[in-house]
Amino acid sequence: MIVTLNLVIRFFLELIMLGTIGYWGWINGNGATKFLMAIGLPIIAAFIWFTFAVPNDPSRSGNAPVPVPGTVRLVIELVLFALSTTILFTSTSPAYGIIFGIILIVNYCIAYERVLWILKK
Repeated sequence: MIVTLNLVIRFFLELIMLGTIGYWGWINGNGATKFLMAIGLPIIAAFIWFTFAVPNDPSRSGNAPVPVPGTVRLVIELVLFALSTTILFTSTSPAYGIIFGIILIVNYCIAYERVLWILKK
């Protein structure tokens, strides 16, 4: 049950990550670029997130459109989540960034078996 709950929390963390990237595009764009950045940046982030994967990752469908080593995948995850945390911390409220970061760290600690597995691949 805790694994399932952790996967649900991870899914919401991913949605928040995409949302914060879109929010950053919205507040930093001007005119038409505001719309392009608010829509385009999350699409680019989602493309990277779903395309570059470790084959047979148990937390995903197992599909890896572009197979990458586990360390590369982990770096992609950490960069996008760190970007989201930074956006929350600087663009909204430091408290939101801290809360998101803490939930993220707890999520990765609970999923330590996945992290170890992904590092071995």
